Parts: sequence; C-alpha cells; structure tokens
Amino acid sequence: MFDIAFSELLLIGVVALIVIGPEKLPKVARTLGLLAGRLQRYVANVKSDIDRELQFQDLQKLQQEIKQGTDRLQADMHQMQSQAQEQLKDVERSIIPPDTSSSTVTPPENSDASKPQ
Repeated sequence: MFDIAFSELLLIGVVALIVIGPEKLPKVARTLGLLAGRLQRYVANVKSDIDRELQFQDLQKLQQEIKQGTDRLQADMHQMQSQAQEQLKDVERSIIPPDTSSSTVTPPENSDASKPQ
C-alpha cells in the first residue's frame, strides 16, 4: 500500500524517540500498533462487504436471467401445446367425416383390436 523503505522507518523512529522521549515511546508505539490493527480490520471488513455486495448483484443477475429463460421456455411450451392441439383437431377432422352425428369412433367388427386376449 505505502512504499516506505526500512531506512525511512528508521528515520521516523529516531525522530519519534527525540520528540516523544524514551519514557513515552513504548506506549505511543503500542497505541499506534493498536490503531493500525483496527484500521487493517476495518479495511478488511469493507473489502469483504464490497465483495459480498458484488456477489449478491451477480446472483441477482443470474436469477433474473434464469427467470427470463424459464418464462421463454414456458411461453414456447404453451405455443407448442396449442400447435399440438390444433394438429390433433385437424387429424380428428380428417378421420371423422363431418356428416357423422356421432362423436365416437367404433372399430370394425373383425379387427384384431376387438379380440379379447
């Protein structure tokens, strides 16, 4: 994140020793270490929150795409069902003569379908 060389850290330590003094330097260093740890945990939490939000958005997109796909599939199935029903009606019309008042078709007397097995 920061490009700080060891020599720069050493210079900062010497200046802090001179400014703060040897009695208070360990307490200040401990406090700075705690604050740096808190800052790192905060940054890690923010990153994980952002990652979770991005994953959630990706899942919402995927859910929307799946829903659109199922809606298209359902519409296609309804269309195919309608076409099949129309074809079935056409077949029934071609099999049953229009002048017949009976809606049931009886098989011929001497066919194999009427023999009991």
